[in-house]
Amino acid sequence: MSSYKLIIGLGNPGPEYAETRHNAGFWLLDALAKQTSTSLMANAKFFGVAGKGFVGSHAIHLLKPMTFMNRSGQSALALAQFYKIEPSEILVIHDELDIEPGQIRLKQGGGHGGHNGLRDLHRVFGPDYARIRVGIGHPGHKSKVHGYVLGKATAEQRGRIDEAMDHTLSFIHDIVQGTWDQAMNALHQR
Repeated sequence: MSSYKLIIGLGNPGPEYAETRHNAGFWLLDALAKQTSTSLMANAKFFGVAGKGFVGSHAIHLLKPMTFMNRSGQSALALAQFYKIEPSEILVIHDELDIEPGQIRLKQGGGHGGHNGLRDLHRVFGPDYARIRVGIGHPGHKSKVHGYVLGKATAEQRGRIDEAMDHTLSFIHDIVQGTWDQAMNALHQR
């Protein structure tokens, strides 16, 4: 596994979406930017909010697409092409219905599982990027998914998600370096 040069947090722009479960990717990317003192600035060329920082001595680009979830690939591709970053050097943070709040999983490649942001990234990059999957839980029935992901997490769920994100950030150096064994063991046993 190679080290990563670009971390993309998925979400929807605008204050009406800021606290929705679908924005869990933005939440963790914002926390990472704060931890690494990386300034995120609006960048029209990349259709998003972007910044360059360091995890340890490792330079990393951070990106929050502002194109809405189903057009995330437009933003991600613009930045990746500009800086000549390969799909294998990209790490995507996104919400995950199939994981309970308070759990985070790492994954290399795979399908998009119906996630509109991942579907669009697959369209431009293929499936070979890595993911940090932030558990948001499932509403129980497929017909309720849309309202659930665009709904606000309960205080208890958000507390568990925030705690899991803090735990994940304690392993971010290993994750960015591509040395996942220790991070996976710690995160996947929670």
